[in-house]
Amino acid sequence: MLPAVYIDDSRAFAAAVQRLSEQPHIACDTESNSLHAYRGTTCLIQFSTPDEDLLIDPLALADISALAPVFADPAIEKIFHAAEYDLICLKRDFDFDVVNVFDTMAAARVRGYRRIGLGNMLEDRLGIRHGKKHQKADWARRPLPASYRTYAQMDTHYLLALRAALHAELAAADRLEEAYEYFEDVTRFELKSEDFDPDGFWALFRANSLDSQEIAVLRELYILRDELAESVDHPPQRLISNKTLLLLAKSQPKSLKQLHAIRGLPAWLLRQNGDEFIQAVKHGLASRVRYTPPPQESIPQAVVDRYSALAGWRKETAAVRGVESDVIISKAALWAIARRKPASPDELCGIRGLGPWRRKTYGDALVAVINGRAG
Repeated sequence: MLPAVYIDDSRAFAAAVQRLSEQPHIACDTESNSLHAYRGTTCLIQFSTPDEDLLIDPLALADISALAPVFADPAIEKIFHAAEYDLICLKRDFDFDVVNVFDTMAAARVRGYRRIGLGNMLEDRLGIRHGKKHQKADWARRPLPASYRTYAQMDTHYLLALRAALHAELAAADRLEEAYEYFEDVTRFELKSEDFDPDGFWALFRANSLDSQEIAVLRELYILRDELAESVDHPPQRLISNKTLLLLAKSQPKSLKQLHAIRGLPAWLLRQNGDEFIQAVKHGLASRVRYTPPPQESIPQAVVDRYSALAGWRKETAAVRGVESDVIISKAALWAIARRKPASPDELCGIRGLGPWRRKTYGDALVAVINGRAG
């Protein structure tokens, strides 16, 4: 494997984009620093073609918008492994829309493979070893060490060969149409707001596991953790774990001595901000506000019963196919079917996750299950 071309200047970038635009297939990947920053960002974009491997440094380049037409060109197939997070990062950070995706992990799932990580797939299908040494690395580090560059290059270098092998298998099994519909589903996602939600603490525990005063303390601590994490540019949960935050809410330390006795708090954080934790606990204890959990959606029992019947059918169908249940149909699509209660396959149109192939293949069975006629 020849060294990748590292691109961090505009002239080399423009030439690379031109070469990419002339390819029918390009392997793609991204690396971000989400495990090391308050708000992660895309730090590296990798491409491989039959001729070269490219490492594009968006931290060094002032403008990479010239890649937008490449990603959006339907004549160029973009090959990813586990595409969803990469697509989210590309949309979030650069507003890139990616069309014509071949996802090798999704293809492996359609084929019924169980070892679907990139390292496993490369070893099992191509006999290539690719470790996870830098999987959790800080990709914002500059200069980027040579070992990081090699690791990043490996993420795309063999994807073209892996795609060719999986494409041939899918074609032989008459599963290409299903796979490409699955790939299309991967490209449909909604960006979640990155704005801090002070009421997000409800997701940390069961609503009946804390009393009202503990909930008030937890809310104060949850807000403080986010403020501190932003100030030091660190992911909140890696600064203080949810488990430690709940322990603080229950133990409610009222002095620095009590605070230091709690495990899971970084010593440097206690030295710098210990008093703020004590104040947050005091504010929570002084609060007279009764916080109530967000209302839960009330689902009619008839809808729940239909969903349960559909889920049972999906599990049996997946077992026969030898694939995971969500390869057949997603849970979200099952709930949508249960709510709609279609009387015919035509009424399945418009449900997200039910493309033409799934409607043609499973439509009659789904309607039969809904109407209690499943065998």
